[in-house]
Amino acid sequence: MAGTPGLLLLSVLLCAVGQVSPYGAHWKPTWPAYRLPVVLPQSTLNLAKPHFGAEAKLEVSSSCGPQCHKGSPLPTYEEAKQYLSYETLYANGSRTETQVGIYVLRSGEGESSGKSRRKRQIYGYDSRFSIFGKDFLLNYPFSTSVKLSTGCTGTLVAEKHVLTAAHCIHDGKTYVKGTQKLRVGFLKPKFKDGGRGANDSSSAVPEKMKFQWIRVKRTHVPKGWIKGNANDIGMDYDYALLELKKPHKRKFMKIGVSPPAKQLPGGRIHFSGYDNDRPGNLVYRFCDVKDETYDLLYQQCDAQPGASGSGVYVRMWKRQQQKWERKIIGIFSGHQWVDMNGSPQDFNVAVRITPLKYAQICYWIKGNYLDCREG
Repeated sequence: MAGTPGLLLLSVLLCAVGQVSPYGAHWKPTWPAYRLPVVLPQSTLNLAKPHFGAEAKLEVSSSCGPQCHKGSPLPTYEEAKQYLSYETLYANGSRTETQVGIYVLRSGEGESSGKSRRKRQIYGYDSRFSIFGKDFLLNYPFSTSVKLSTGCTGTLVAEKHVLTAAHCIHDGKTYVKGTQKLRVGFLKPKFKDGGRGANDSSSAVPEKMKFQWIRVKRTHVPKGWIKGNANDIGMDYDYALLELKKPHKRKFMKIGVSPPAKQLPGGRIHFSGYDNDRPGNLVYRFCDVKDETYDLLYQQCDAQPGASGSGVYVRMWKRQQQKWERKIIGIFSGHQWVDMNGSPQDFNVAVRITPLKYAQICYWIKGNYLDCREG
């Protein structure tokens, strides 16, 4: 795992191999193959129990737009290690900080074989779709969307893990109220007297649903968010992983490294969330990506507070398995007013899952870097 830190980080940040050229009559939008780094814990310190005093923010605003981000230098190797170090909060209120190392494996190595403005996130005609009825809500991919007790949305990414936005549980300085007893809600049909109507699935009246809640065992938040707090770098790290106390027993959606926008099918992304203006409804939307930086996707998908933390996904061809597969490639973060050539324009922003972030989140889930070699 040796290597010059500067060159090592450059290859970690920029190296993507095995790209499929989008030409030819039978071309399919294909998941790229990446040379993935390894993010491993180096040391862990016990921290004092936090104060759970922050108010839950259901959206994040930043005035640093695409040009601002594109003008910022990539982090150095040491800075990247700082940003990817992380805090873990446990259900009993205890807290740790883990420092990490970043490595690039050689082939086969380690293998056994701004101004205050009204915050509007609807662009022209409201193009969101409320998802009704158990036949849709309980089926993949909509069944992977869950609600956090702090008011945000999350996505099932493993048997016991939920991916969401960091600001849903931490404001950059401390944890939000309710995080110590954080719960995740799963929509389920609501039957009176335990009975099931004979014509439930064909009824013209939307079936009533209720949330069934599971407690969270621990949470992981990258130090890039805690140190940055939605400044120039903070929004790049607006993601968190929650581990549930018990398996949820639903199909989940795997995470993947975010391809360049030009390689996305139709240049579009999709996500579903629990927007506040439609209480109790799961709301689905899709839209074109308008711009991108290394860490962020800028789009104008219609969204309202409550949808933040939603997993942004696309469906592409998995060449190895010869099948189509949806993967989470980002986390919906919030809203930005951007100065575009002297004219203010607003965007909704998603945090991209980069190779480094993939390696970190995958390790949080799997606990073994050998299981995180394919993004």
